[in-house]
Amino acid sequence: MNLQIENQLFIVGGATSGFGKAIAKQLVEEGARVIAIARSEDQLRELQTTAPKQIEWIAGDITNELVHEKITSLLGERILHGIVVNAGGPPAKTVMETTAADWDNAYHSLLRWKVLLIQRLLPVLVNNKYGRCVFIESATVKQPLENLVLSNSLRAAVVGMVKTLSHEIAASGVTLNIMAPGSHNTPAINRIYNKKSEQTGIAFEEIKAAAIQQIPVKFLGEASDFASLAVWLLSPHSRFITGQTISVDGGAVRGIMG
Repeated sequence: MNLQIENQLFIVGGATSGFGKAIAKQLVEEGARVIAIARSEDQLRELQTTAPKQIEWIAGDITNELVHEKITSLLGERILHGIVVNAGGPPAKTVMETTAADWDNAYHSLLRWKVLLIQRLLPVLVNNKYGRCVFIESATVKQPLENLVLSNSLRAAVVGMVKTLSHEIAASGVTLNIMAPGSHNTPAINRIYNKKSEQTGIAFEEIKAAAIQQIPVKFLGEASDFASLAVWLLSPHSRFITGQTISVDGGAVRGIMG
């Protein structure tokens, strides 16, 4: 399928690892241009060498408003076609392990910056009467996981915000959707297995193997599997889909609305 995104411009958060990197690479393969955002300048330079004419980058923490200002400056008067709203998650903790500071930090790292970034960039998309926004959250918004209370709670707030906003601008030509990954073979999953290993004293590899057996398809997803859907959602083909939270989890979410 021709995704019709050649020469289109996308912003991708967390572009040097996991889902963000896989999405950035697939966008480039489709002929799109990418503004890659991540903390590591060295890794961003390395990513740019794979497609020097298609990749620009900003080194910094995408949750920081100073980075948002850099995005606006680099974008300039160019037409923006889509945004991948993506960053790392909070530490794995139980409810009783959390502190007030943990909750404050989770609000800042999972919700606040996304609202500010979208408020800054959405008018650009709406003015052009076209745009695709894809938020990378977690399947925990549909089926909470143990030891992830901060993610379970604040990512659900993101879903509420995105759903509301998608209705507010539904006639604008701009769509907003959430992808809810389950267990994938990316660095982020290890914090869950490490936490369970600490709690039980069972070896990391045993925890991982047992977790995989709980996935109906019996294997971890790969970032490239996830990215293939993300890139389609970033294309014109997804024009009739907005305000949705789509699980990508190997069948792990049991509810009929999963």
